[in-house]
Amino acid sequence: MTYAIDRREFLKLAGLAGIVVVSAGSRLARGAATDSSDFYFVQLSDLHWGFEGPAQNPDSTGTLRKAIAAVNGLTEPPDFIVFTGDLTHTTDDPKVRRQRMDEVRSIIGELKVKDIRFMPGEHDASLDHGKAFREFFGNTHYTFDHKGVHFIALDNVSDPGASIGSDQLDWLAADLDKQPKDARIVVLTHRPLFDLYPQWDWATTDGAKAIEILQRHDNVTVFYGHIHQEHHYVTGKIEHHAAKGLMFALPAPGSQLKRTPVAWDPAAPYKGLGWREVEAEDRPVKYDITELPVVAA
Repeated sequence: MTYAIDRREFLKLAGLAGIVVVSAGSRLARGAATDSSDFYFVQLSDLHWGFEGPAQNPDSTGTLRKAIAAVNGLTEPPDFIVFTGDLTHTTDDPKVRRQRMDEVRSIIGELKVKDIRFMPGEHDASLDHGKAFREFFGNTHYTFDHKGVHFIALDNVSDPGASIGSDQLDWLAADLDKQPKDARIVVLTHRPLFDLYPQWDWATTDGAKAIEILQRHDNVTVFYGHIHQEHHYVTGKIEHHAAKGLMFALPAPGSQLKRTPVAWDPAAPYKGLGWREVEAEDRPVKYDITELPVVAA
């Protein structure tokens, strides 16, 4: 396979984002022929469909469609796409919750790539323990394998107490017991597994237990959302990478008293929303991440 996308072209198409591109095989970025294990996928996070806040995003109903158009405009389509939570904005009304899920599912259906994976965020799942989410998008935690990489989607949002829970932790341990110690493993979550800033709900109450289980393997990388900004952290051998959000940006952890969304800047539309490209090498396992602006200069 030849990876032929032009970076400037992608920047022009992206226009805005919350897009994370992950590729397996660093040769992809050089346009050289690669073996069958080479691939990349796109991650979008924190769509918050149903959010209304002109001060934070006056384009609240158009942002998602622009992102869909950007992904559809990629010269080389991704192998699959994953949405890592908060597809919808929270509501106490179960009817409205389902209406928003139906609407966002319809918009996402415009993607040309049909292999799409979904995960809930607390806005989607915490008020009904993921019931509505499962009706529209399927299981809240699962695994799948793709070209030599074992993917694990963890649910740390359906419990309103921000817990993974003992049953799911046992499931995680049992799944990893089947994987070689040097297996290439990518974990997808919504909340961070480590204590980034618990005062703002930027943590998982039993995330340390999950990290302890994951540490038994040599090549684990975590991609998550929730905090609406780029952030990189390492626990032992595990790298954790946060994705920027699609609807509004949030301040750096602890940088202000309250976790209020960053105000929209008319002079710099979509500031704080972005995408990244990640090039991955098979052996040794390596992920080179490049953060790029949502609008080309």
